[in-house]
Amino acid sequence: MALSDRQFSQLSAFIRERAGIKMSDVKRTMLEGRLQKRLRALGMSSHDEYCNFVFSEAGQKQELIHMIDVVTTNKTDFFREPSHFDYLSKVVVPAMTERHGLGGRNNKFKIWSAGCSTGEEPYTLAMVLSELRQAHDGKVPDAEIFATDISTRVLEHARKAIYAEDRIHPIPEALRRKYLLRSRDRSSGLVRIDGELRRMLRFGRLNFMDEDFGLRERFHTIFCRNVIIYFDKPTQERLMHKFCRHLVDGGYLFLGHSESLHGFHLPLRQVAPTVYQRD
Repeated sequence: MALSDRQFSQLSAFIRERAGIKMSDVKRTMLEGRLQKRLRALGMSSHDEYCNFVFSEAGQKQELIHMIDVVTTNKTDFFREPSHFDYLSKVVVPAMTERHGLGGRNNKFKIWSAGCSTGEEPYTLAMVLSELRQAHDGKVPDAEIFATDISTRVLEHARKAIYAEDRIHPIPEALRRKYLLRSRDRSSGLVRIDGELRRMLRFGRLNFMDEDFGLRERFHTIFCRNVIIYFDKPTQERLMHKFCRHLVDGGYLFLGHSESLHGFHLPLRQVAPTVYQRD
C-alpha cells in the first residue's frame, strides 16, 4: 500500500515537527513499510484512515509515541567508537574530578547517554567507569548514568538488559566474564548485564524537541552519538544549545564519528575527534 504525495508530506512534516527527524523522499518506502505495523495494530485498512486518526486530537495523544517507535532507526553496539571510552577514562573523568571536587556518595560523576537506543552505550559506559574506579582503588568517584531515548520500545529493551550472544562480541572477554550473566537455559543464547552495573543506570523517555527536556540537573559529560545525523542543521544547532545548558562548566560532549559542529555558534571547543568541551 503506497502513501500518496499528500499523505507522505503531511506525515513527514508531523514527524519532523514532533521528533526532529527529517523524512526525505528516499525514506518514503521505509515509512510505508513501517507504518503497516501500526495499521495492523489499529485494525485499519488504509493510510487515509490512519492519517485521519493521527491528526485528530485523540490520535495525537495516543499515537505519537507508537509512530515514533516504528519510524526511528536504532543501530548501536557495545564499545562502538572505542577511542571515546579511552578518552573518557584517561582525560574526562580525572579532569572533572579535579575541577568539581567529585567524590563521595552525593558528589558523583554524572553522565547522560542521550539517544541510548537498546542500552549498549550506557552499559558500556557502566563497564568502563566501574573498571576505572576499581583500577584506582575507589579514588575515582561513583558514576550515575542517565539513559534516554524517544522510543519506548527500545527503552523497554534497555531496561531489561538482556542481549543475544551475537550482540556481545565487541565486549572484551575479561569484561564478559565479569559483567555478563548467562541464562540458566544455555540453549537460549541470551545474557544479562550484571546487577551492579544495572544499578548505575536510570532510564527515561525524552524528546529532543522539548524545550528544556523537563530536566533541571547538569551533567559532567553527555554522549549523543550518531543521533543528530537524522536532524537538519537548524535543529542540530538548537539541540546543541540545549545540551550546553545541561553541561557543567568545562563539561564534555561526545558526538558520533560522522557528526560535526562546524559552522555552529556554541560555547564549545573541540578537544579531540568529535569530542567537545564547554567553555
